[in-house]
Amino acid sequence: MFGSSTFAALAVSAIFASFATARPHQFHSRHARPSQGSPTIGGFAHPSGTGVPYPVSSSHISSNATANTNSSTTSKVRGVNLGGWLILEEWMYDDDSIFSGTDATDQWTFDSTPGAEAALHNHWDTYINETDFAWMAKAGFTHVRIPIGYWAYNNSNTPYITGADAILEKAIGWARQYGMWVMIDCHGSPGSQNGQMHSGHSGSVDWQTPDNLGLSIDVLNTIGSKYGAMKYADVVMGIEIVNEPSTNDGNDPEVTMTFAKNAYDTIKYVAANPDLYVITHDAWLGASKWSSLAQTLNSHTPSPRFALDLHLYQNQDTASKALDIHGHIAAACAWSQTEFLPPGSDLPIFVGEFAGTIDICANPNNSTDGGLSCTEESCQCTNIPMHSYVDSANTVATSLRDDLRRFWEAQVQTFEHSSMGWFVWSLKGPGLWSAENLVQFILQGDHLGTTKFPGICAQAGSPWE
Repeated sequence: MFGSSTFAALAVSAIFASFATARPHQFHSRHARPSQGSPTIGGFAHPSGTGVPYPVSSSHISSNATANTNSSTTSKVRGVNLGGWLILEEWMYDDDSIFSGTDATDQWTFDSTPGAEAALHNHWDTYINETDFAWMAKAGFTHVRIPIGYWAYNNSNTPYITGADAILEKAIGWARQYGMWVMIDCHGSPGSQNGQMHSGHSGSVDWQTPDNLGLSIDVLNTIGSKYGAMKYADVVMGIEIVNEPSTNDGNDPEVTMTFAKNAYDTIKYVAANPDLYVITHDAWLGASKWSSLAQTLNSHTPSPRFALDLHLYQNQDTASKALDIHGHIAAACAWSQTEFLPPGSDLPIFVGEFAGTIDICANPNNSTDGGLSCTEESCQCTNIPMHSYVDSANTVATSLRDDLRRFWEAQVQTFEHSSMGWFVWSLKGPGLWSAENLVQFILQGDHLGTTKFPGICAQAGSPWE
């Protein structure tokens, strides 16, 4: 029997050995078998056999919940990202933030500044804490997705500051205390998987060099060995191996897929918890491109544990920003047919990121326009101050609030119908990027399980509702 470090090295070799013949996978799915044994909770087997981790109410758990992937009968993940915490993202903070007084633009440059270590530890201790977990559980969130950088485990030859794993461990303890589950998200990979700020280092994309892929596997080996242990089986539901790897700019999708297989094998080799999910972002390839690999990894197991993460936003591209509210709702409902696989496929899918905010303006006659520029007198747009949404005298803002709630419900109803569930981006952030603001000002404090506009997708013409 060879050791885990040897296994990780062999996994890296396999990535390059198979590269010459690897091809993008074609769509092919088959029915998954329901899990046996332990009762399931939130779609995941609870290792204690008791079914419900305190204090989640059994009323929120479907009596026929199984691990049958993407089934509308499975108890759904209702999660939130803890972005901007263990990986810095400058755009997510207000003017008086950890970046104030520095020229830093990302984690790499921030960690290079004088006094960075003390500032970083203060940020970790204050940005998110136990009170946030209590609030999330009360609001109805069942899961958290926690982004962390690879450098928390190996910062060799970089300016990155270590220490985030201790904070992750503390967060996992809070999640357990409040009956929540954790997806550990390796959000920043060696060499940067996309050249974006959220990878830790803006600029070039050098993730798919042999050394950097090797370091990725080594770090995942460490994470899987630690958090795949049975002592975390009641709280850590999965490990995401890479976040949003680009499909160009230095990355080859064939290598990305081969990496995913070898990362899965590595984690499953070292993890004692058989129910641990190993998740990969789809690399913007679409779910069907991953079906063949999923069949290879999942079809021979009682309960599929290789899963896909999709990120679905309607506030990033020019076409989406031009939509009125009816267009946004129709597009969200249509995702059921355009982005997901049929129920019972061998590939569990999570929506790892989406947003409750879009760029629209509401007019006094209750019509809406795309964008953030008013075309009619007295119109108001989604970038108004938060308190305006609950000002009863501000009828335009009230209409805008209801439109945003319709959009929210269209998204989450689609995700809960077509996938294992969702994680909104993010707990904290500017305006309606903040889940705290969404719950307070758009949902008006309602529990996440509350539906104000039932049948929203049926009204938009979606055949599935």
